Amino acid sequence: MLDIKLIRENPGLVKTGLTNKNDNHRIDELLELDKKRRELITLGDELKNQKNKVSEEIPKLKKAGTDTQPLFEEMRQLGEKIKKNDDELRVIEEEFEKILLFTPNLPHESVPVGKSAEDNLEVRRWIPEGLNIETKKEVLDHIQLGKNNKILDFDRGTKITGSGFPLYTGRGATLERALISFMLDFHIRNHGYTEVMTPFIVNKDSMRGTGQLPKMADDMYFIERDGLYLIPTAEVPITNIYRNETLEEETLPVKFVGYSPCFRREAGSYGRDSKGFLRVHQFNKVEMVKFVKPENSYDELESLVANAEAILKALNVPYRILLLCTGDLSFSAAKCYDIETWSPAEHKWLEASSCSNFESFQARRANIKYKAGGKKGEFVHTLNGSGLATSRLMVSLLENNQQPDGSIVIPEALRPYTGFDVIEPNRS
Repeated sequence: MLDIKLIRENPGLVKTGLTNKNDNHRIDELLELDKKRRELITLGDELKNQKNKVSEEIPKLKKAGTDTQPLFEEMRQLGEKIKKNDDELRVIEEEFEKILLFTPNLPHESVPVGKSAEDNLEVRRWIPEGLNIETKKEVLDHIQLGKNNKILDFDRGTKITGSGFPLYTGRGATLERALISFMLDFHIRNHGYTEVMTPFIVNKDSMRGTGQLPKMADDMYFIERDGLYLIPTAEVPITNIYRNETLEEETLPVKFVGYSPCFRREAGSYGRDSKGFLRVHQFNKVEMVKFVKPENSYDELESLVANAEAILKALNVPYRILLLCTGDLSFSAAKCYDIETWSPAEHKWLEASSCSNFESFQARRANIKYKAGGKKGEFVHTLNGSGLATSRLMVSLLENNQQPDGSIVIPEALRPYTGFDVIEPNRS
């Protein structure tokens, strides 16, 4: 949530930022409501103050034997005015909050201005020595590799639930579990994160705190009877660990890492690549979340990206880093890097991670602050990054490690977790 004080004092800057984010903002309407809201609050305070003064006069008049009926009539009239004012204020505040909740975060000044993903900037790429991605090769895609090696069964996953819900079998299930365990251990041991295991279902306040609600309600799986949501990412429950809490300055930065399944309806993604792991409704992810002091947040963002990169280098997976333009930023992000891994079968890059700085946007919605000594609490900055999502990483892992005989070599870093070095087509 944006700070209304920022909007009042810098309306032009806010409008420009939101326009660059392709948002049809309602800033002028918001400012009018804010003005009316403050006028009603002032009037309400004045009326209540008058009523209190009249109330204090009544016992004095009674004691003096003076008729108090006029004062009771004045009290009644003031009460009606207060109720009318409060009712009007309630309507104004509801609309004010609604507009504010639908208003996205502003892009950071270092984010390039652009309309869509076509305007994102490649920052760097890493290709393992000896690998040439420029020449298109005839290789099996992850779906065929999954069938041939009996490790993925998308057809039965569809039968069980519906399209976009994969089924891992045999060594495929072991490989998926190994990836998750490896990434968790790597971030804990090498990057100083604390592991958490959160609920995978959250309430409305948690979704609102991180910015999924109300803007993206159509993309969420909602359990109507219980008023709960399946999480789209572990970012939601992990960030909400500290909702409505104030941290001590010396505890920052707080760095959590956690695994979760992720559930996304992907409403509006029809017509886009949807085969196999390219677009799914359920996938696994290891998520990194940071709570940091504002002055350190952009250094922490670069560190977050480096943490995710280290996983891919350890797995020997080719990747590139994109700096997202204003028009491709998510609702809550002020700055974001996407990490994409290479698919030789698709001959293109696939998004496997997003690393974002939300500044105080989420903290303001979730009321997460920090304080030093007796000072008034300030909002922390929150960051999160996939470290990484396994679905598209699995695509790159399988396709880049396939052998001429159809087998798949397991990256050395994963072998202690899988217990095997290769997946072979003739193995059941």
